[in-house]
Amino acid sequence: MANKCVHQGCGKTYTDPEEVCLYHPGPPVFHEGQKGWKCCKPRVLTFEEFMAIEPCTEGKHSTTDLPPKIEKKEVADTPIVQPTELPPPPPRNPIAAPRTAPTPPPPPPESEDDDEAIEIPDGRICRRRACGVSYKKGSNREDEVCVHHPGAPIFHEGSKGYTCCKRRVLEFDQFMKIEGCKTKSRHLFVGSGKKDAAKQATGGEEVLETVRHDFYQTPTSVIASFFLKKINKETAKVEFGSQTLDLDLPTTDTPIPKRYKTEVPLFGPIDVAKSSFKILGSKLEVTLVKADGISWPVLRSDDRLTGEILQVGRAGRVQQ
Repeated sequence: MANKCVHQGCGKTYTDPEEVCLYHPGPPVFHEGQKGWKCCKPRVLTFEEFMAIEPCTEGKHSTTDLPPKIEKKEVADTPIVQPTELPPPPPRNPIAAPRTAPTPPPPPPESEDDDEAIEIPDGRICRRRACGVSYKKGSNREDEVCVHHPGAPIFHEGSKGYTCCKRRVLEFDQFMKIEGCKTKSRHLFVGSGKKDAAKQATGGEEVLETVRHDFYQTPTSVIASFFLKKINKETAKVEFGSQTLDLDLPTTDTPIPKRYKTEVPLFGPIDVAKSSFKILGSKLEVTLVKADGISWPVLRSDDRLTGEILQVGRAGRVQQ
């Protein structure tokens, strides 16, 4: 008889009680937007990345173990400062408002059916949310029933659920047990195979065509941000040219790392020796020191000019 493992991070349907189970023994930890497991170190920002954290413990499947309760961080009391004790705010240089590049359109949806010409690896987990069924070689696919959630997870003010149905719960282990609200006659193990083929063609990397970026400026510098999580600080390359910025940003995502590689043509010339960068948890931030001190209406020289003049610092005379 088939049973479903209740271990966190596993959730597989199994028939062999001696089958190896990979799971998280610790409770999930959500704190200040970060998500992870107490039993291991990875911390991520989105729920999809949280669900993709690889289990850290090996054992046997179980139908009786109760998952530990979610850990809640205690918030330290913050002393109240009376208004009369507040120091005066420091002076600030005038800056232009951040300019955000439009978010690129989402990729076309993946096929809802497996391509019959593609061999399904043994043990491949169904891609649909909350299903968790793994493929067994030689099984009769005509008997499959896939119960899943077609919508995205929602966490809002302590409640948890999916966009496709109305049920909301408070605890994470209850959220993981919310049964799917839609049924299909087949599981989705490989889809059209395009994703796997693209990963193999790029040596196992997911190549990003673009990432979201924005910038603001002071009278002497332009500060630009390129939003990409988990940039590998050891192998990332950022090179400054007199009017270009070369980026090669691989990530440490598992199991498939991402890579963003591009040359950014800058609007104006920069002082290469004085320009700098730093890699943060969710982005690359570069400080471009202007070589001529003029205002930049756009970051890239190939961006469309809107006619708007961004003035920073002391007003100067505009040549007609």
